[in-house]
Amino acid sequence: MLLPSFIGVGAFLLLPVLVVLGLSFMEWDLISPPEWVGLENYAYLLTSERFANSLWVTAVFTLLSIPTAIALGLLLAIAINRGLPGTSWLRVLYVLPWVSAPLALGVVWKWILDPSYGVLNALIGRRVEWLTDPQLALPAVVFVQIWTTVGYISLFFLAGLQQIPVAVYEAAMLDGAARIRTLWSITLPLLRPTMFFVTVTSVIASFQVFDSIYAMTRGGPAFRTDVIASRIYDEAFVNLRLGRAAAMAVVLFLVLVAITLIQQRYFRRRITYDMS
Repeated sequence: MLLPSFIGVGAFLLLPVLVVLGLSFMEWDLISPPEWVGLENYAYLLTSERFANSLWVTAVFTLLSIPTAIALGLLLAIAINRGLPGTSWLRVLYVLPWVSAPLALGVVWKWILDPSYGVLNALIGRRVEWLTDPQLALPAVVFVQIWTTVGYISLFFLAGLQQIPVAVYEAAMLDGAARIRTLWSITLPLLRPTMFFVTVTSVIASFQVFDSIYAMTRGGPAFRTDVIASRIYDEAFVNLRLGRAAAMAVVLFLVLVAITLIQQRYFRRRITYDMS
């Protein structure tokens, strides 16, 4: 009964990983036959300033977007969990950016942030080069990433909040605990499993972001938004060096595995309250 699922996982997940790993030791331009070059592609990455810049840009992009999106998502989930009127409609509105096509969202935001005809500049009454100024381009795409993911994150936090027994909060109120103390000592500790899932998936998605940035800046200006996924795309389909692109993908995979293991070690301690 599980054979069809195993075939799907093997054909669409495991086999592509093995193919990329094999390509990372070859030189191939999609036209000539692949040529074995050993560790030459990895040696190139050690001295490539473009690749180092892409890793740095991706790290900064992640550090700016993920903590902010998680904090806003948690606050939004707490507000929704209070059961105010209209919260069911708000849940739909918050998750719409996540379910929409990232490329389409990038095109829309590029129009909004256009220096000449953009809606944002029209509202503030001045011309700002949001996507072409090297100092503003990365913060602009970070804002779009936060706007896209905060609703998705809030839904997971909302599910985690609804699993916390009400009796725990009632006992805290009887003991005179303030709201900040309750949040710090009860809500956040009991949300550690949810926090782990949200953090891991958000970091992985952040390191793989491509569509929206490609639509808004194409990695510019001056490579200030050249994230690792954009560098892999350009190396593979613009420069036609699939071996180098595959080596970059392998390095990205190893980085994500390392980050995930660190996060797992940090969040492995779970707190529960005995309600028996």
